[in-house]
Order: sequence, then C-alpha cells, then structure tokens
Amino acid sequence: MNTTTKYAAAALAAALGVTVLAGCGSDDGPAGSGASKGTGSKTVTLVSHDSFSVSDGVLKAFAEETGYTVEILKSGDAGAALNQEILTKGSPRGDVFFGVDNTLLSRALDNGLFTAYEAKGLDTVAADTQTDEKHRVTPVDTGDICVNYDKKYFADKKLAPPKTFEDLIEPAYKNLLVTENAASSSPGLGFLLGTIATQGEDGYEAYWKKLKANGVKVVDGWEQAYNEEFSGSAGGKKANADRPLVVSYASSPPVEVLYADPQPKEAPTGVATGTCFRQTEYAGLLTGAKNEAGGKALLDFMISKTFQEDMPLNMFVNPVVKDTKLPALFTEFGESVETPPTVEPEKIAANREQWIQSWQSLVLK
Repeated sequence: MNTTTKYAAAALAAALGVTVLAGCGSDDGPAGSGASKGTGSKTVTLVSHDSFSVSDGVLKAFAEETGYTVEILKSGDAGAALNQEILTKGSPRGDVFFGVDNTLLSRALDNGLFTAYEAKGLDTVAADTQTDEKHRVTPVDTGDICVNYDKKYFADKKLAPPKTFEDLIEPAYKNLLVTENAASSSPGLGFLLGTIATQGEDGYEAYWKKLKANGVKVVDGWEQAYNEEFSGSAGGKKANADRPLVVSYASSPPVEVLYADPQPKEAPTGVATGTCFRQTEYAGLLTGAKNEAGGKALLDFMISKTFQEDMPLNMFVNPVVKDTKLPALFTEFGESVETPPTVEPEKIAANREQWIQSWQSLVLK
C-alpha cells in the first residue's frame, strides 16, 4: 500500500489504538495452526499501519476455525509502524506484523524482525510476489502507487490531466501536485522509486529539481495528502483543498464511489497510469512473539480465500492468491496497471537510504 497500499478506505476512518475485532475463542484451546510453540494464549495480536481493515465476520470466521481472538494494534503510517517494531525488536508489541512493503522490506529483514515460517497455502500465491526465499515474510497484497487527479478540476479548466511522470513537470501542471514525504511515508517512497525506475539513477535528481521548480507540495503522509490537500477526495472537498493531483493508488477511485451518498455512476477521480509503481505488502511472525502458534495460524489465514476476497473493498488492494474473485465495484472503478515500473528489492536495499537522503536535500531544503 501499506498500502496497502496501499491504504485507502480504511485510512479515511482509521483510529489509533487496540481494537478487538473477533471473539468466539473456545475453552478447548486453539486448533488448526501448524505450530507447537506458544504460551497457550487465545489472543493473537496483529501490529499494522492505520489503514489495515477487515470485516468483523471474516475475523469471526478465523476465531471459529482456530480458537484465536485477534487484536489489532494500529501504529501510524507503514514506515512509522515499522520503526516502532525495530525499536522494540526481540520484545515485540504483538505476534504478527502486517504492512511492511517491498520499499522497506530489507530494513525489516536486516534488523531480524521476523521468524521464518512457510505459511500453509503459499503455493496458491503469485510467484512474483514471493521475494524472500527464507519465508521470513508472507505476501498478502499488491497495490499500484499512482498519481490521482480530480476530474472536475481538469474538465472545468479544459486541461487534459497528466498521464506520465514527464507530464508532471510541464508548466500546465505547476502548483497542482501534492505528494508524501519519501522518508516517512510508503506511498511517498514508492513515488520516489517510480521516478528512479523511469528516470534512471543518473536522472531522477534532475527530474526532482524540475518537479520542485514546478511547485510540488510535500506533506507527511497519505492521510494528509489525500484527505486534506487533494481537491478530488470527499475529505479534500470538505477541507477546501486546492491540489487536484495527489500521489495515491490505482484503486483509490472506487473508495470515492463506495462511500458517496448517493453513489455516482462515475468516479470523481482518475488515475495517471503512466505514473505508477508496484507495491507488495507482507506479513511476518515477529521474533519473540508471545503467541507464536496463533501468529502462524493468522499468517495461514491471511492467504486464505476468505481473507483475500475481503481485502479489495476494505483496504482497496489486490489479492496475491491466484484466481481470487474481485468485487464488481473494485474492477469497474479501479484501474488495472499491467506492467508498472519497479525496482529490484536488492537494488532498493542497497540504495534506499542514499536515495532518500538525496531526495530530502533536493526537495525539503
């Protein structure tokens, strides 16, 4: 997203804190998990970013199937949540962490945050999302980070919306774009990586100089960018936002349809499909988890059809399990990006910090 991604509808109404989302624990103890180690606790804690969302009925099904009740500990944006886990590594706040993506994965793995576990059903997950051969993390969803645009603004101005990264530096789009801080936000970092993938390691700095000169605005995170600065979102309209371009997701337009009353026949926002970067979100069993058995059972469940089919209209991300049925609203109003630019995980791991520092010195000073 994430996120997810990512990251969309859930963040519109997310609240910090711990929420018990499913009960029905049996007195006979947990069943159905592939684990033998744990404390015997019937509660499994999932640490995640603020945009995590799942239907109550889905986690009730998990509880009925395994005997475990799930608690969700939301911890800010994906980058902030990951940083908190790094600070508490070895004595984690929960059992499973969800929301580390391909832009930040190496940071989590290098810090030894996860214990290897090959989730049941992994053979049904798309092979191109399985980047860790040691199974320290399990792929859960994918999403495409892309610039979204306010259709009404561009129609009123009789101006064609941008389509590509190159379009964004044209004078016609001066002072129109808002993006997130690449140092603290996964969508912001994904957008930076998209410019590196398309402009090259030798060209992205020159590109960002032009983008800065063209009036790009940088804010801390997705929530602020999308719901306070972007004129095309429901939140942005209430805030009298004045930026008709925002870095968000290819799956963001369905959010604006689903939560509108009445629902429009056409999404009020569109996607510049030539500005996308593919994001994959993972979940992992935290090293030192108090309920390792419950954590393993939850990882199994997160790649089950039950959980995967619930994600599109809760977190507005794409399932990783092959042949998962997508809801009509998601496919009708979202954008499908066949081959978005990407950067190899090894290259991100080797260069991420230097790229971020370079970006900060260019854009934030």
